Amino acid sequence: MTQDRYQALESAPEPGRPLVFALHGTGGDESQLFKLAQDVVPGGGVVSPRGDVSEMGAARFFRRTGEGVYDMEDLARATQKMTDYIASYRVRYPNSPIYGFGYSNGANILAAVVMQSPELFDRVALLHPLVTWAAAPNPGFQGRSVLVTAGRRDPITPWSQSAALIDWFQASGAAVTTEAHDGGHELRGSEIAALHSFFAD
Repeated sequence: MTQDRYQALESAPEPGRPLVFALHGTGGDESQLFKLAQDVVPGGGVVSPRGDVSEMGAARFFRRTGEGVYDMEDLARATQKMTDYIASYRVRYPNSPIYGFGYSNGANILAAVVMQSPELFDRVALLHPLVTWAAAPNPGFQGRSVLVTAGRRDPITPWSQSAALIDWFQASGAAVTTEAHDGGHELRGSEIAALHSFFAD
C-alpha cells in the first residue's frame, strides 16, 4: 500500500451504476460495511477502505486524544488523503454517480471530506457522525442530497451535535433527510431502511 492508498475491498460497478464508498467505524475494517453497500445499491460498485490509523489495535481514519477529542492536525492529513483517494475514483469511473456512507469514525472522516469538497459526491449518508469543528456554510451543497442518522440517547454522539450538523447542511443548501431513533450509538433497522431508501434510484 503506497502512502496515498488504503488497504481496501473493491468491486467494479455495472455500466452506469453508482460507485459507493463505505467507511467503517472505529475497530472495524474494510469488510464491516462492504456487504451492506452491495445490498443498498444493487449493481453498484463498492470501495471499502481500512482506516490507516491504529488506536490500540483498532483501525481508525484519523487520530484522537480522547472520546470526541480529535487530533486536528491528523484530521487535516486524513481529510486530504481521503479527498485525493476518492477523486482518483471519479476519474476512473467518470460515468458512475459517486455515493458515500460512513458509520461513526467513518462518518466523521466522510463529513470532513464532503464539508470541504461537496462536488466529490452525488449522495452522502452519515450514520452517527460527530463533527466537533466549526465551519462556515458551503454553498456547494445546493441541490445535493445528504442523509444524517442518529440516536437521541447516543452517549458518543450527543443529539445536540447531530442537530447542529443537520442545521449546517440545511444552511448550506443541501436536501437533508434525517432518521433518528431513541437508542444509542448502535445502528438500527430504521437507519438501514433509510439508507436503502436514500440510495434508491
